[in-house]
Amino acid sequence: MKFKSLLATILLLSPSLAFSEESASVDWLTEIQISPGDLPANTPMVGSLLETPRGMITTQRQWESRKREIRRRWLRYLSPAIKNRGAAPTYEVIKEDTTDGVIRQLIRYEVEPGEVVDAYLLRPVEPVKNAPGVVVFHSTVNHSIRQPAGVEGVKEKAFGLALAKQGFIAICPRNYLWPNNDIIKAQEMADRYHARNPNSTGMSKMLYDGQVAIDILEMQSGLDRKSIGVIGHSLGAKEVIYMGAFDDRVKVIVSSEGGVSTTFSNWYAPWYLGDAIRNEQFPHDHEELLGLIAPRPFLLVGGDSADGDQSWPIIHRALEVYNLYGEPAHIGLYNHRQGHAVPVEAEQRMLQWLIHYLN
Repeated sequence: MKFKSLLATILLLSPSLAFSEESASVDWLTEIQISPGDLPANTPMVGSLLETPRGMITTQRQWESRKREIRRRWLRYLSPAIKNRGAAPTYEVIKEDTTDGVIRQLIRYEVEPGEVVDAYLLRPVEPVKNAPGVVVFHSTVNHSIRQPAGVEGVKEKAFGLALAKQGFIAICPRNYLWPNNDIIKAQEMADRYHARNPNSTGMSKMLYDGQVAIDILEMQSGLDRKSIGVIGHSLGAKEVIYMGAFDDRVKVIVSSEGGVSTTFSNWYAPWYLGDAIRNEQFPHDHEELLGLIAPRPFLLVGGDSADGDQSWPIIHRALEVYNLYGEPAHIGLYNHRQGHAVPVEAEQRMLQWLIHYLN
């Protein structure tokens, strides 16, 4: 079955995901680009990405030059520990089951020489031609990859299983802060990583591991390699921002409640960006990364916890860049106002964003 035919069937069965297949945008795009009048006290002051010492950027060509500067500067800060990944690693299938029309495999592979990691790989039982792919990053729960694969935890966060039911091929890799699939040991694992790579950041490690997950995804038969997205909640939401910014294979991004500004959440932790970001002289915030992502579709989801109305300045500054590529600009903030959670209506919009823009 081809993915578009499967998509049409899904829309008939799932009114909550309904949208026009002919439309370039989801039908709620305008809604998620309008901020409320009053913003919270912790809203960051964010300068324009288009303002430079040489004047205002007004064209795509000028932005592409600025974009290269921003990318180089961030990569210098991240200090990648491993610059060349090489070929995708081979993987071993540890176990396999079938649920709700989905084949779910627990796989194991070397993410770095001598360092083994597990992931779940999910695909429809019925093969789909030109299937979109997605990397699903789990949040901070002890059961790690079992959450997005739908093995354990609330079903609203089982993005990998939900998307595989809708024709995607999904991989759910384990974050390096988990020594196994059952427990997080963040400080211990971060210390171990920094002992091997003293000049690197934890986000560099997460970025590298996510790129290896895409390498494995690209090996899967039936995958449309031009239709790969990323999605994550909380910890996973942080990872997808970096994946979108630094891996051009990523075409669509959904980030839920990660804290989009470096002034939100715990980005200063040694397993993320480190204490240097608390320095007043630190010159970056994540509107720069959203600028690197433009014009690819980016959805930020908040609940007035890690993200929410305080996130609007980041979105507004990124919108300025997106508008250089013409309208509509496929970026916005959906605030469900229900805290650090994924309520059903948010889950539906997150899935719809990926389905629509990877179609």
